Amino acid sequence: MLQRRWKEPIKQDLATFPSVVLLGPRQVGKTTLARDLAGEVPRSVYLDLEDPADAARLTNTRSYLDMYRDRLVILDEVQRMPDLFRVLRGQIDARRRDGRASGHFLLLGSASGALLRQSAESLAGRVAYHELPGLDGLETSYDLNRLWLRGGFPDSLTAAGDRNSLRWRTNFIRTHLERDLPQSGLRASSETLRRFWTMLSHRQAATLNAAELARSLGVSAPTVNRYADTLVDMMLARRVQPYFVNVGKRLVKAPKLFVRDSGVVHALLNIRTLDDLLGHPVVGASWEGFVVENLIGAAPDGTDAFFYRTRSGAEIDLLLLLPGQELWAVEVKRSSAPRVPRGFRVAIEDVDAVRSFVVYPGRESYPLGDGITAIPLPALMELLIGQS
Repeated sequence: MLQRRWKEPIKQDLATFPSVVLLGPRQVGKTTLARDLAGEVPRSVYLDLEDPADAARLTNTRSYLDMYRDRLVILDEVQRMPDLFRVLRGQIDARRRDGRASGHFLLLGSASGALLRQSAESLAGRVAYHELPGLDGLETSYDLNRLWLRGGFPDSLTAAGDRNSLRWRTNFIRTHLERDLPQSGLRASSETLRRFWTMLSHRQAATLNAAELARSLGVSAPTVNRYADTLVDMMLARRVQPYFVNVGKRLVKAPKLFVRDSGVVHALLNIRTLDDLLGHPVVGASWEGFVVENLIGAAPDGTDAFFYRTRSGAEIDLLLLLPGQELWAVEVKRSSAPRVPRGFRVAIEDVDAVRSFVVYPGRESYPLGDGITAIPLPALMELLIGQS
């Protein structure tokens, strides 16, 4: 079984907080990780709320949970029962009165926005949050090119051959188009949603132009924004906001929208092999999205991610504001011998970045001058983890 580096932080929070919420898209490994944790906690109870039999056990929620007041209860796909959170608050308080301070509930969910709102309203001060992303460059022994091509969903990455991996991702996309996205409230045909998702893949790492996408789809700009919001809420897309600083320059103000998993990008674009990818026009943008997702996942809790761009060409692909208010600037290059663009040097001065890096697909770190370091992706991830 793949060992996730998120396991220990979750265990630590279960020992401290009454409840822990674990967020992540479907099939990313939340259930596997939760069952692994349950194996280390005697007599844990696991319920999948998408299973009618398990959901029926909670018909009388209070009575059922009262039966297991001395156990860790794991509730999977908890966003399916939004009224549950009010009950959990009472259960936590009752257990506290019994003298048990932590480790009451582990809640798993695949719709971040709704789940955060529900839990924040009902479990304030009683919950810790973790997000489980796809497998990253430090969690697998597979080479980075395989991870980049297939993406971080465990079943895709470990499939026997690229063909089986692509087939898994194709089915993953179909399930979301035909079931999960409509269940989220989107009133659109699966064909329209696929076109939108595919357009985003073609525009990976680009700023979001809702009006342009709306014209292509034959819908309104607010509708496009609603589609984007839903993909972000389901952790299938990531919105990265521009960094604003008073530099007296005209700044790009539209956010970037990334399809979070590189393997999903490639499946939507019918990119089957690494050779196909390396010859495809999206190769640079795909690599940028892959690097950005891995670095954000490795950054310490409380880190904010931005990009920076001026109308005159100064640009930073990823700007990380660490909890201590240090700014780290990252340029992403696919070249094995990267050069530092003039616009990156100018942008570093604009924002007064403390550390500056160019991530490239090589194996060694070396200086590029002016305090800028060329660095492999795993090495920069380790630096970020070391800031936690």
